Amino acid sequence: MTGPSRRTVVTGIALAAGWAGATRVLAADKVFRIAYQKGAVNLVLLKERGTIEEALKPSGWSVIWAEFPAGPQLLEALNVGAADFGEVGDTPPIFAQAAGADIVYAGREGPSPKNEAILVPKDSPIKTIADLKGKKIAFVKGSSVHNLLLCALEANRLTYGDIEPVYLTPADARAAFERGAVDAWAIWDPYYALVEIDLGARTIADATGIVPALSFLIAGRQFAEENPKVLETALAVLGDIDLWLNAHPGEAAAEMSPRLGLPAAVLQRGFERTLLGASRVDAATLAEQQKIADAFAKLGLLPKPINVRDAAWKTAS
Repeated sequence: MTGPSRRTVVTGIALAAGWAGATRVLAADKVFRIAYQKGAVNLVLLKERGTIEEALKPSGWSVIWAEFPAGPQLLEALNVGAADFGEVGDTPPIFAQAAGADIVYAGREGPSPKNEAILVPKDSPIKTIADLKGKKIAFVKGSSVHNLLLCALEANRLTYGDIEPVYLTPADARAAFERGAVDAWAIWDPYYALVEIDLGARTIADATGIVPALSFLIAGRQFAEENPKVLETALAVLGDIDLWLNAHPGEAAAEMSPRLGLPAAVLQRGFERTLLGASRVDAATLAEQQKIADAFAKLGLLPKPINVRDAAWKTAS
C-alpha cells in the first residue's frame, strides 16, 4: 500500500462543478447532498449503513454523497452550491468564510486532540517542535493541522516564518514524507495512524494542550435556512452514531475496513483517539474560532479579516 488513496478521489473545484452539473436536474427534488472526508468516520459509517437516508425517507428526502480529500476542497463544494452539508476541522470554515463562502456552523464534534499530530520519520533527528526551525513541513493549507502547526510553533517561541511550509494534499504529502522530500508532516487520522503503522512515523506533538481540536458540521446558509428540519435530523442521527462509535471502536473498524480499503488496525487506532459527540455550536465555541481567524488574518493568510459570528446558524431551534 502506498497510501490511503488507492481508490479514485476527484478533488476540488472540478468535482464540485461536476457534481453540481450532475445534480442540477434534481433541483426541484428533495435531495440532501453530503460532502465527506475519509477521516469523518461517523459520516462514512452512516453512508455505508444508509441511516440518514432512512431517517429522511418519511419526509420525501433522498441523499447523495461525494468524498473529498480535505476540508478546504469540501467547503469549495459548499461555496459553489454543489453540496449542502459536510464535516471539517476548525480552520477550513474560517478560510471559506474569508473567501466569501455563504456557510453556517450547523454543529460541532469533539474535542479530539489526539486525532491530529505533527510527525517525523522514525529515524529523523527531529525530537521536538523547537527542532522544526528551518525545516520543510507538509500539510494542507487552511486545514485544522495548519492551525495546530501555527499554535505549536508559537508555543515554542517560533514563528511561521521559521519553517518552510509545503502545501500538499494528504496523498501527496504521504508520498513526499515517505521519500524524504519533507522533514515533517502535520496530518490527521486515518492518514496519521497509517504512517505510524506502515512507516513507524514518530509523533513529536499532537494537539493536546495546544488547540481545542474541534471539528464542525457546516451547511450552506440557504439550505440551512430553508431546510432546518433536515439538518436537525442529520445532527440527531450523527449524535446516535457518535455514541456507538465511542463505545465500539473495534467493531466499527472491522465493519469499515473492507469498505475503506484500510487495515482494521489502522482504523481502530484512529477511532480510539477520536471523541465524537454532535452538538450545537455555542457562543464560547464561536469565540474560540474567532481567535483562530484573528491569528491567520494577522499573518496575512486570509484575504480579509472576518467575524465568525456572521456564520452562526441563527435559524437553529
